[in-house]
Amino acid sequence: MRASVIQIAVNEDESVEARRRRAVTMVREQAGADLVVLPELWTTGAFAYEEFGREAEPLEGPTYEAMAKAASDAGVWLHAGSIPERDPDGPLYNTSLVFSPSGDLAAVYRKIHRFGFDQGEAVLMGAGTELVTVRLPATTLGLSTCYDLRFPELFRGLVDAGAETLVVSAGWPERRRSHWTLLARARAVENQSFVLACATAGTHAGVPQAGHSIVVDPWGEVLAEAGAGEEVLTVEFDPGKVATTREQFPALKDRMLGLRPPRRP
Repeated sequence: MRASVIQIAVNEDESVEARRRRAVTMVREQAGADLVVLPELWTTGAFAYEEFGREAEPLEGPTYEAMAKAASDAGVWLHAGSIPERDPDGPLYNTSLVFSPSGDLAAVYRKIHRFGFDQGEAVLMGAGTELVTVRLPATTLGLSTCYDLRFPELFRGLVDAGAETLVVSAGWPERRRSHWTLLARARAVENQSFVLACATAGTHAGVPQAGHSIVVDPWGEVLAEAGAGEEVLTVEFDPGKVATTREQFPALKDRMLGLRPPRRP
């Protein structure tokens, strides 16, 4: 399976529309990949809180339309990152969209864990409530967004729902980059899954971004890692390694606590 992780730079000197057009071009250039992943809130920047309301879109807004067309043009499964979604009957959401190679909407994930400690995203956006997986021909994706990475119970729930490849779309700050790498590897090891973690580059709202998007295998080995700037990280991996790893080292079967029902004697 071939995956392309697009670590797009988000900077204040570029308009949302210009960046959207640029992202479409970058997705189209990944024709031949099986899966393409974009980062969190790349239209506005994850820390540009004042932009959330101004740039919020309905679910089927301009980013939806552009990304659906890009997925179809490239013939790829596309995790289009997330957008600030304006629900006409509710709050804003940090919403991820996944499209099939035909351009059809395959999944919607609204970020569950909002960052900000009673500020920023935590008060400006509503919390999602549903774990979301997407079945691809070669693997099942489990969806998450940025701050979700710090909550292992979410990922264990995705694994219980059948996820084999965990996708993290993020706008992670540079000052906590060491946590980004550590947590991505931890989620891979503890869930015996691939992790595809896509972050933004650049600086927005005065917050330098970590970049360093990373792909990790079920043993915690780093298959590929980007640098700090804008970059397309492309990696080929064997989804079958998840089943092999879980068979060779069946730690998940020994769980005593968590979301799985207890074994009956």
